[in-house]
Amino acid sequence: MPLSEDFKSRLYPIAAQLVQHYGTPFHIYDEVGIRQTGEQLKQAFSQLDGFREYYAVKALPNPRILELMADMGFGFDCSSIAELMQSRQVGARGEDIMFTSNNTNQIEFETALSHGGSILNLDDISLINKVEDFPELICFRYNPGPRRSGNVIIGNPVEAKYGVSYEQIVDAYRQARNRGASRFGLHTMVASNELDYTYMVETARMVLDVVEMVSNELNMTFEFVNIGGGFGIPYRPEQKALNLGALSREIGEVFDVFKTKHGYAPKMYMESGRFMTGPHGCLLTTAINHKNIYRNYIGVDACMSSLMRPAMYDAYHHIEVIGKENTPADQIYDIAGSLCENNDKFAVQRKFPRIAEGDILAIHDTGAHGHAMGFQYNARLRPQELLLKADGTVELIRRAETIEDYFATLTFSADHFSPSRA
Repeated sequence: MPLSEDFKSRLYPIAAQLVQHYGTPFHIYDEVGIRQTGEQLKQAFSQLDGFREYYAVKALPNPRILELMADMGFGFDCSSIAELMQSRQVGARGEDIMFTSNNTNQIEFETALSHGGSILNLDDISLINKVEDFPELICFRYNPGPRRSGNVIIGNPVEAKYGVSYEQIVDAYRQARNRGASRFGLHTMVASNELDYTYMVETARMVLDVVEMVSNELNMTFEFVNIGGGFGIPYRPEQKALNLGALSREIGEVFDVFKTKHGYAPKMYMESGRFMTGPHGCLLTTAINHKNIYRNYIGVDACMSSLMRPAMYDAYHHIEVIGKENTPADQIYDIAGSLCENNDKFAVQRKFPRIAEGDILAIHDTGAHGHAMGFQYNARLRPQELLLKADGTVELIRRAETIEDYFATLTFSADHFSPSRA
């Protein structure tokens, strides 16, 4: 179910006070829920020696959230310099960080390997010779191409820009070893928001098959495999949650088979972002307008700059009108923001109780790829972020953007250049 009843029982009764104190819109995250999910993940895979979650920073790049992840013993999956900096600011060093980037420039490589380094996860075989100070530990992102099908969000692996192909993978490790690498890992990411646990089991089987192939060809062993993220969450009320128990049990069996055959098994890592924080956040927004033309519209004070998944992916986010959860849903509305784009809608032709101006709407499951995907088109500014803490207090963990922020990049030292003309 979207947004746990436990989170709602602690959030909804204080929502009006929060709105009065902070104003809307804002994303609010649940510390209790995030910690519970983290512990469930660790317990589920505790039978795998060396299991570790590397939280996908891109999902919710807020220092207070990253502190929670570090406190649970998780590492961080980063793909940019800023994400590296954030992870290091909460204490991550060396193999606490996996740097998985694509079309990476030299400055990014240098940053990834500085200040204690990180696990370098190379996206392309051509990058091997572009890393100047080649590390002892190296990993490659594997793209299976036609050997696997992707899903709706991540697409067909054949069409994906990511990863080293099946035909290249052995040579990639051969070249890395020739550059001085002596420790090896393998990574893949072939699905996003997947609720069918068997798909993830087959991903684990796939990476171990590749490990076996490369090991036999090059006489090397692997320290770890990273099965990526992609664990889904049920955005719709009728969807069932990922069967974490069956997933961990069957993945454990796959690793046991490998260990029996080879006398060892690599550690298993993953990089869940959405699964960790997605269901533990929501966007609170206020109804400010009711427009009745060819359809009935409820205008709210949030827009795509606060949450762009519905517009970008036609994604469903469950919405409740706080205080009217048990009122009959006998009205049909589009819930729309103020951006000059017709797809700036959080719900289309959806049933709700009658909504009045001033009502507070809770848009569920915005704890991942919500605020993080915000933007400034139409000069609309990104909202504040709050944390509902375990003791019941609420902490501001990111202020809202201001007009001054928007204009900040227009303050700079004058620079005029005259190109030479032959």
